[in-house]
Amino acid sequence: MNLQTQIPLKPQQHNQLDYHSEVVLIGSCFSENIGNKLSYYKFKTLQNPFGILFHPKAIEKIVNNAINQKEYNEQDIFFQNERWHNFDAHSSLSSPNKNELLNNLNKAVNTTSKQLKTASHIIITLGTSWVYRFIESDTIVANCHKIPQKKFLKEILSVEKISESIDAINSLIKSINKNASIIYTVSPVRHIKDGFIENQRSKAHLLTAIHAIIEPRDKTYYFPSYEIMMDELRDYRFYTEDMVHPNTTAINYIWEKFTQNWFTNDSLQTMNQIDVIQKGLAHRSFNPNSEAHQKFLVNLQEKIKTLKNKHNHISF
Repeated sequence: MNLQTQIPLKPQQHNQLDYHSEVVLIGSCFSENIGNKLSYYKFKTLQNPFGILFHPKAIEKIVNNAINQKEYNEQDIFFQNERWHNFDAHSSLSSPNKNELLNNLNKAVNTTSKQLKTASHIIITLGTSWVYRFIESDTIVANCHKIPQKKFLKEILSVEKISESIDAINSLIKSINKNASIIYTVSPVRHIKDGFIENQRSKAHLLTAIHAIIEPRDKTYYFPSYEIMMDELRDYRFYTEDMVHPNTTAINYIWEKFTQNWFTNDSLQTMNQIDVIQKGLAHRSFNPNSEAHQKFLVNLQEKIKTLKNKHNHISF
């Protein structure tokens, strides 16, 4: 008896991820989940240097700013609730000190610019089609930073606008790194604060726009995170208590599907070795001075040494 429908996935034949890959992750909070997994398994990654970004226009803007080496100054920031903020970035970059914020922003520009030029894979997770336009400047923002909602207009990006934005992101990246593989995915996190119907409209716009643009011949791809969550994991036991975000089981499941689809066999074997080491390092002995534990530590260090000899960028 088959109690679950499966999203058909075939392993990528070209441009797979391995331990020579350099990965940049940009987008919604689901990109953080995947990025944390990549970090755990010691891949070379850059994860959301401008913080979490939810919609394609925000991602397009920071990619454009990074490639064109924008320098943020005092005209680009504002003071709200005892902290300095910038509309292009997540509040995780905000600071009570304006010079610290400007330093954070310009450091993010430089880091993103360098990594986009050398990245082998760029994973972009889109979360929503809904955007907020700051009335005073008539500009779409990445984050409202708890400014009163009456100062914004809420609107949904059309499929055409999203397609144009994705096309611009691809063109910008390819202008400095024609060899990069760009992988798009739609976040399985439901934005039900927008409304249930509004969330479905939003995801539909994203999906339609992505599939109008991606083309494997141009090294642009799609991974079905959203579809896996909605179909294979269609049960609230796979959500956290807020009934909106995927829980650890769901994240692990989607991660496993991603690795099966995108990772080389050699890298999967290395990941298993790293997992053993990570669990060994996390282990806390009841008797740390025992002979058995000392042998365990020596054996663990040998495993680390062997792995670092093969992949010198790895450190624990």
